[in-house]
Amino acid sequence: MVKKATKPAGRAAKEKDRAAKKTRTPAKKAASPRTAKTTARKPAASRVDEGKLLGPKAFSEAELRRFKAMILEKRKETLEELDTLKESMMDTTTGEYISESSNYSLHMEQGTDAMEREKTFLFASRESKFLNQLDDALARIHDKTYGVCKVCGILVPKERLEAVPTATTCAEYKNTNQPCERGRIALAKKKPTKQ
Repeated sequence: MVKKATKPAGRAAKEKDRAAKKTRTPAKKAASPRTAKTTARKPAASRVDEGKLLGPKAFSEAELRRFKAMILEKRKETLEELDTLKESMMDTTTGEYISESSNYSLHMEQGTDAMEREKTFLFASRESKFLNQLDDALARIHDKTYGVCKVCGILVPKERLEAVPTATTCAEYKNTNQPCERGRIALAKKKPTKQ
């Protein structure tokens, strides 16, 4: 008979444990409002981080002078390359494009000669376009808007501008057509002011 008495006591102990677990879960739920309060505090702290992340609104005078010197050097190189390409396309005595009756075409097929002239013309066209982009960058330096992203209005990283001085957006936007993290934060800040 002793065995029968221990079995109900074991069941009672299990029921007490279950009841204790049930009472513990509401205590955990009561702790969740505290986490809601801490998440409400995070935006204030993140505002400080956002300001650091976005950085300055414009480059300093010294930085603009350095970029201007770099762009002027690239512009000089581009003009030299463009002159070289024009010289190879033109007859220096007549000032006209070299025709198929040139000495070069005597040694090569006429199709190859025409293809080479077309390729030279495309290179010259590309250099002319780059020259225009450099002139636009110089105008932005003069207006003190150089390096400001045309999408989100924050500064493009210096590293990108050193690699591509004519850049008007960050590399991420150029490659993915989506603003970078800094750009998304800046655009999110701008939305409330528009309304």
